[in-house]
Order: sequence, then C-alpha cells, then structure tokens
Amino acid sequence: MTSVRIIGGGRAGRSFEAALSSSGVEVLGVLTRGDDPRHAAARVDAVLLAVPDRAVASVAAAVDPVADTVLLHCSGSLGLDVLSPHRRRASLHPLVSLPDPVIGALRLRGGPFFAVAGDQLATDLVLGLGGHPLLVPDDQRAIYHAAACIAANHVVALLGQVERVAGAAGLPLEAFLPLARGALDDVAMLGPTRALTGPAARGDLATIELHRRVLDSSELAGYDAGVALASRLAEEQAVLGPEPPVAATWT
Repeated sequence: MTSVRIIGGGRAGRSFEAALSSSGVEVLGVLTRGDDPRHAAARVDAVLLAVPDRAVASVAAAVDPVADTVLLHCSGSLGLDVLSPHRRRASLHPLVSLPDPVIGALRLRGGPFFAVAGDQLATDLVLGLGGHPLLVPDDQRAIYHAAACIAANHVVALLGQVERVAGAAGLPLEAFLPLARGALDDVAMLGPTRALTGPAARGDLATIELHRRVLDSSELAGYDAGVALASRLAEEQAVLGPEPPVAATWT
C-alpha cells in the first residue's frame, strides 16, 4: 500500500486526504500551519504539498530530503524546480475545483483529468483515484494553467456579468443557468466552433449594437471581449460550413 503524508490542511489538502484514503492510499497525517515539516518525508512513499503556490518552494526546502520519498505539489502553474533539493519530484494538478473537502473528494474520485509531471508515482496516484493523467512538462505549465483559469475562473466571472446585467432588468441569475449548462453540453458534443450560436455567429451587428447601447458602460469591456471571441469562432464556423443544429436556440 502506498503511503502519503500531506502538508496543508486547507480545502485541497483535506480533499486529497479523503480521496486518497478512499482509493486505498494510506494517508499518514496532515500537517497544518504551525507543524514542523522537517521530518514529513520520513517513513512514507510520498509527501504531497497542498499549500498556496507562493509557499511551495519554502515548504519544500523545509522538508528534510529522504532519498526514496517522492515530494509532490498540486500546483497548476509551477514546475518541478521548486521542489529542490529533493531527488524524486513530481506534480499532480486536478482539473476540478475543490470548494470544500466533501465535494472536493467526490470530484477527485469522479474521473477528472490531472496534469502530471516528474516521478511515475504521480501518475500511479492519479490512476488509483480513477483519474486521467495528462503529461504537462515544465515548459508548458504556464500555458496549461492559463487554459485552466480560462475554463474555470473566467467562466465564473462571465456568469457574474450575467448576474449583473440580468439584475438590471430585475431578472435572477437562476433563469439563465440552464442556458449556460446547455451551451457547455453543446461544446462537449460538438466542439466550440459548431456549438456557437447568437448574433456574432449570424453576423447580426445591429443586435450587437443594440446590446451595447443598453448596457452600463462598466460592462462594455467585458461584452466587447466576448463579442470578439465569438466573432473569431464565427469565422472558423464559416470555414467549416453549415451543419444541422442539434436543438433550437433562442439566443
């Protein structure tokens, strides 16, 4: 049985604790703020650093190296150099959000993709969780993490704009969430280019200008950025040619 010690008692650390334990990994404790990490690598196969990115290098340096113990971090943007001076290094970054330990553990065990690098043990842990490893070398970590942030953080930020704009008409965000979920489902089935609908896809500049006239000026930058991205997809859609729609659209 693989044994792991976790450093970091926040949402990520506790999510990994529960998920790894339920997958047959022996979790030998979670060190939190104030605990001495010097001997964390003793008598375990791996130490997982579930700490903020800014703390990874300093925490790794505080752990006394053990030749056969793998030191891992779960950062999306950092490479393996921050785990110096440890000989066996690895990383595994889940492509799911971990809002709390219960939901986080379920998502980690739900078959997500993980960006992995370094020692084979990272891949073994991912497979043990039922996940799908994606090999992302150090020189691609920043662009990988940018894509991850766009997929999660930027989508949330866009829905924040939906909430504000809908609220200006006295409408609740909840009314628009099925539309957003349907759009994501269409992307999963068809890809972004085929899934695009709406005025930018139709070249309906009059409707876009109507939107711009009624929007609060503070919302225009975000709206215009969205139109530019949609127009880029629309150009690709035109190259692909028409395809029968999967379902009717009201946007």
